[in-house]
Amino acid sequence: MKYLCLVYLEESRLDELPDEDCVAYDTAIRSSGRCLASEALQSVRTATTVRVRKGKVSVTDGPFAETKEQLAGFYMIEAKDLDEAIRLAAGIPPARVGSIEVRPIRPIRETVAGVDALQHASAEGS
Repeated sequence: MKYLCLVYLEESRLDELPDEDCVAYDTAIRSSGRCLASEALQSVRTATTVRVRKGKVSVTDGPFAETKEQLAGFYMIEAKDLDEAIRLAAGIPPARVGSIEVRPIRPIRETVAGVDALQHASAEGS
């Protein structure tokens, strides 16, 4: 099962984590075959929030919400279950000064493809 591990921390604490620790963990989890993708994000000061309301696009500098902790990066991992995903997330270095939100991926592509295949098969059977 796929999980997204969202890394949150106060940007002021980022200097407490040597980049080498993060790169070492990233290298280890990738070589284990459990990491599908990962990236660190630039400062929240570089964020742009896009909203569409009643067909109108609105663009705002900065993050969507004001919080103490900001989204700093992510890991897309493959784990057999939530327990394994939590174990892998606990190894992410920023967990020592921030938090890691672990969320299962909703397999929307597979779900839609399955429905489309059923509709196609049903149409052929008619």
